Amino acid sequence: MHIRHATLDDEDTLGRLDRATWSTLHAVSPRPQPPYEPFYGERFGPRDHLVAELDGVLVGYLRLGFPTPLACNAHVRQIQGLVVAEKARGAGVGRALLRAAQEEARRLGARRITLRVLGHNAPARGLYESEGFVVEGVLPEEFLLDGKYVDDVFMGRSL
Repeated sequence: MHIRHATLDDEDTLGRLDRATWSTLHAVSPRPQPPYEPFYGERFGPRDHLVAELDGVLVGYLRLGFPTPLACNAHVRQIQGLVVAEKARGAGVGRALLRAAQEEARRLGARRITLRVLGHNAPARGLYESEGFVVEGVLPEEFLLDGKYVDDVFMGRSL
């Protein structure tokens, strides 16, 4: 497995991966429909994404950003997306991306790293907990997905 920063050339592949893995297990926005929006935009570009390759094939990504635009919050990075292709699940891709993101956040001078995860996403929550993230807050029934109310769980850890 190889983890690297995304490039402009990865945009189409990342967009296809994002659409292929869409699920209410982790997504609160509606299922993407054609015509598709570009994967990169004003807010996030290649520099904000770490990608995982297995045998030269891109199989996952992690988006790392700032939780707010405030200077007083610049010491914190936030994971704002983690996606692994169905065929690569269980191979350690998510864990490798998570560890690489923590290293990248440290390199950038962050003291903390945070994320938000849906309460019913047990696989993701288990991964985060196994990497030292703890629940720091819960917004009960924050989202209505597929007719069910779902908690928004805030997790974080020191770096």
